[in-house]
Amino acid sequence: MTDIPRRAVSRTAKLAALPLGFAGRTVLGVGKRVTGLASEVISNEIQQRTAEQLFSVLGQLKGGAMKFGQALSVFEAALPEEVAAPYRQALTKLQEAAPPLPAASVHKVLAEQLGPNWRSLFVEFDDKPAAAASIGQVHRAVWKVEGTPPVRRRGTKAVARTDTPTPAGRPVAVKVQYPGAGPALLSDLKQLSRLGGMFRAIQPGLDIKPLLSELRERISEELDYELEAESQRAFATAYADDPEIFVPGVVAAAPRVLVTDWVEGTPLSAIIESGSEAERDRAGRLMATLHFSAPMRAGLLHADPHPGNFRLLPDGRLGVIDFGAVARLPGGHPEPIGRLVRLALAGDADAVVAGLREEGFIRLDSPIDAQAVLDFLMPILQPLSVEEFRFTRAWLRVEAARLGNPRSPAYQLSRQLNLPPSYLLIHRVTLGSIGVLCQLEAKAPYRGIVERWLPGFAPVA
Repeated sequence: MTDIPRRAVSRTAKLAALPLGFAGRTVLGVGKRVTGLASEVISNEIQQRTAEQLFSVLGQLKGGAMKFGQALSVFEAALPEEVAAPYRQALTKLQEAAPPLPAASVHKVLAEQLGPNWRSLFVEFDDKPAAAASIGQVHRAVWKVEGTPPVRRRGTKAVARTDTPTPAGRPVAVKVQYPGAGPALLSDLKQLSRLGGMFRAIQPGLDIKPLLSELRERISEELDYELEAESQRAFATAYADDPEIFVPGVVAAAPRVLVTDWVEGTPLSAIIESGSEAERDRAGRLMATLHFSAPMRAGLLHADPHPGNFRLLPDGRLGVIDFGAVARLPGGHPEPIGRLVRLALAGDADAVVAGLREEGFIRLDSPIDAQAVLDFLMPILQPLSVEEFRFTRAWLRVEAARLGNPRSPAYQLSRQLNLPPSYLLIHRVTLGSIGVLCQLEAKAPYRGIVERWLPGFAPVA
């Protein structure tokens, strides 16, 4: 058995064992209940032990497990503190690191994608990965080739396409896709779909199925590095010479290798852990600016908002990397979002319900209390009701409890609402971005940012 299949079998075995471990701990909880232990104590113990095993296994894996772990990690701010605190470090590691691919395997992929003389393209190439992601790892290198060689095919192999002529000695990041990444992603996500009960133990009301479904839909796009290069070029063009947002240029692209400018800066995970208040506030403001401005400026939405994809540069700009997951919004954010938020903040419950029906959030024949809908929305919209707002973990935990507790009026009302497919990705990315802002505990004039960039939100002249 080769190393890659062996690792895949090991990964599947670890994932498959998770529900069994969870069942064992549930039985343990029942046994303690018989002895008279309080139910909330049992619940906390099951939460902690479940989280410990879950996060430990996810932290050891690549493929879909790591991708799902990264997606989940931006929501850790919503978990109860006694559960989240011990495992916050493990979740953060999912955003920056994973077991490395052997150098020989990296060289084989580079030879297949860039040609047998791939080393001649570089002045230097570091075999030790600088970072790892869910489907590939990144190596630091120095690009040597000048000019713009065309794309050419040798059977199933591809030779890189470079952009505009590049100077010798250009520091670059070389992203190399793991062999067999596609099958591994699908296998892992299939296994993870069995873990709904575990996540409900950690956070009642947390439904992972829509997240897993949406991740599956994105796999084919994220596996194509040439498609990612097109998205990154669009972002780089839209933010060229921008004083606040930096997008590295694309140097070369092949289906499984992507070469881009190197980004030097402090990872957002480090800012979350030990950054100053000013750094955290600035990072939050710039993340919100990117989220709302990109659809209007680039026709795209960066759809992978976990901290590993952002750097705070020495000059204060926000460096943005990894454009494998994007939402294509050629007309910018949908205008109804901004208009309905504005109407809600103005207290026009009937107009809000009418607009939600028109967009498919409420069924046309479904009776619903307009004021109850407004009461449901207003706490979520609190950050836009004031000139400045500080996102906090405590605020997110309150909202998660309000929306996730089956006994709460908000939860009951949410069962009458629908999420149209056209809004699913925007919804997921917005929630993920809010999760990061709460990790940063960032204060910023979010209302002003939204007023500038979100169609329909600015007051009608």
